[in-house]
Amino acid sequence: MTMKQTGDIAAHRLSQEQLVCEFSDVAPLLDATAAAAASSRCHYCYDAPCIQACPTSIDIPSFIRKIGNGNLKGAALDILSANPLGGMCARVCPTEILCEGACVRNHKDDKPVAIGALQRHATDWAMARGEPLFKRAAETGRHIAVVGAGPAGLACAHRLALAGHRATIFDARAKPGGLNEYGIAAYKTVEDFAQREVEWLYSIGGIELKTGVMLRRDVTLDELRKQYDAVFLAIGLGGVRALALEGEALGGVMNAVDFIEQVRQADDLATVPVGRRVVVIGGGNTAVDAAVQSRKIGATSVTMVYRRGVEHMSATWAEREFAQMNGVTLVTYAKPVRMVGIDGQVSGVEFERGQERFTIEADMVLKAIGQTLVPIGLDHELLTLEGNRIATDENRRTTLAKVWAGGDCATHEGLDLTVQAVQDGKLAAASIDASFALTAIKAA
Repeated sequence: MTMKQTGDIAAHRLSQEQLVCEFSDVAPLLDATAAAAASSRCHYCYDAPCIQACPTSIDIPSFIRKIGNGNLKGAALDILSANPLGGMCARVCPTEILCEGACVRNHKDDKPVAIGALQRHATDWAMARGEPLFKRAAETGRHIAVVGAGPAGLACAHRLALAGHRATIFDARAKPGGLNEYGIAAYKTVEDFAQREVEWLYSIGGIELKTGVMLRRDVTLDELRKQYDAVFLAIGLGGVRALALEGEALGGVMNAVDFIEQVRQADDLATVPVGRRVVVIGGGNTAVDAAVQSRKIGATSVTMVYRRGVEHMSATWAEREFAQMNGVTLVTYAKPVRMVGIDGQVSGVEFERGQERFTIEADMVLKAIGQTLVPIGLDHELLTLEGNRIATDENRRTTLAKVWAGGDCATHEGLDLTVQAVQDGKLAAASIDASFALTAIKAA
């Protein structure tokens, strides 16, 4: 392929065979022998620190013991009763800083029990068989509107359905899943896993999905409050921060989340255009996913640049190592100053490090400096003083009657992770259910 001096963005950089190899599962499923060996390393701690480190409090020693005993159904029940998106979390959770990071094995031989892989072993087994693991309670007649079909909304709807309530999920996109479907690297969730997990969740019954429905444009929060017994807002962070730099509007400059979505939704990966020289600005998981996928699609050089040191990056050490193993160059303590362009097309990014200024050549620049709440359709009273999140209490209840919120759009302890969003959905569902019981008591 002929190389251009600038604007060298093209599709079909790699053959289909190469792409299949590049986008194969990065963490293949354990077989029975490997799972038995991995489970035998667990000490089954009574006061297991791994449980404390899991935002959804999965009883990890219990499910690992059951795997060791060959009881995969019981293991799956342990996991999915605490985390209904346990299959996805087994693939995308930063276990190195959560359950596995807390494993006591780290103090003995510097290698934790493979909790994530074992969790996937059990949940994949259950999903492959399609056996019903849960049964809904008797119909209550209560109906809840869930706005957003991401991890928080899906977890909330599932818990509400289990309790016998009905849940209608509204989502602006064509497919459910939220970031699990649109915002996570394709090599982490192969074989359309996000949609298969959603179908499993729906199989419990009592859940209806309405796609292409946007808050304020198609339905208002006031209408939902009048029509439903409760509303759960799980709208995520739909905005993207701008760098506000000279040259940001040049051709070849785009948001990393848009690039990731392009890759995830492509019917044919070969058709996704990528620059020969790619610069990714940012230090989080989105930056890593965009950088690695750029390389896997065929970029010759990919440089990930962060304004501070690695200790401040939100991407974990494992994500950073994975990026570097896949040929991504990491540059730290470099602040972007401006985009350089030729004939309306980006040709490089100028950075500043102390008194030094330098330029990294680029045909494509991917911005990954964080996402923001888009408060369209939300009352101002719902937001924090800074206006960057929906304010909630510990039960994910907002300041507005009959309205709860969770996931990335809401205030919560911990990081913005899939597993934390699931926990928010669970907490909200429990609070909503409890409010119905309290209303019934007062009515009596």
